[in-house]
Amino acid sequence: MSAGTPLVRLLITGARGQLGSDLLALAELRGIPATGLGSADLDISDAAAVEVALQQFAAAGDLPAVVINAAAYTAVDAAETDQDRAFAVNGDGPGYLALHAAAFGLGLIHVSTDYVFPGDGTAPYEVDAPTGPKSVYGASKLAGEQAVLAAHPAAHVVRTAWVYGATGGNFVKTMAALSASRPTVSVVDDQQGSPTWSADLAAGLVELALGDVPGGVLHATGGGETTWFHFARAVFEHVGADPERVHPTTTDAFPRPAPRPAYSVLSPSAWNQAGLTPLRPWAEALDAAFAAHGEAFRPA
Repeated sequence: MSAGTPLVRLLITGARGQLGSDLLALAELRGIPATGLGSADLDISDAAAVEVALQQFAAAGDLPAVVINAAAYTAVDAAETDQDRAFAVNGDGPGYLALHAAAFGLGLIHVSTDYVFPGDGTAPYEVDAPTGPKSVYGASKLAGEQAVLAAHPAAHVVRTAWVYGATGGNFVKTMAALSASRPTVSVVDDQQGSPTWSADLAAGLVELALGDVPGGVLHATGGGETTWFHFARAVFEHVGADPERVHPTTTDAFPRPAPRPAYSVLSPSAWNQAGLTPLRPWAEALDAAFAAHGEAFRPA
């Protein structure tokens, strides 16, 4: 088969977000037929709407077809008081996608989060490490994982963390904006994780969609680990600001409605063992992100 021949069709939910946008862009670049549905096009918490959408997608072509679910309720703090909606989108929605993907013979890749873990680890979490979310958001995402694998055992659940991209709001854009508006910024230095460029994650998910990997849970984040403080300093450097203007502080100094994981580094072992390409180190990815989309990250 020639290199230019598509091997799969993709249906991308949450297609207007930072990951969904990158998935659509990558599919177009690689000549992969892809349909993108934003939340205005498909509310994944509407079981009947999901059935119709997946039935239409399944009937629309002969190539093997995979649904990549990048739709989520991501307002971590708001979820603490908006539990019904968080569980509808993050728990019920993925279950509906899995149920109908299985019924119509579609593959499914569901994107999840480090928040399913308690955040008190001291070594990177393996895919089979005990879960124990401390927030409503994390609990709702764990419910989604469980619903997906129960309804569609061949599906993939891919946990990621600290995602940023050119589309929408994220930590990188916030720090870049603060570099232009405040003399100093205090950022927590007691939360450890792995920044993940959404374009690199998108590439990994498309590779997974094209591959032949048994269903189950995988982890995909930028390589290495850092703290929000050091991540912020790296962003300041990229926008030409003095990183010394970023000062370390503690989580206790900035109380939030939802608890944040102190440690959320995810082990890439299962991903690597599946023969999938490791995501590049987080600092290298940040360089590439600014090289590709600097205008989107830098303050106006």
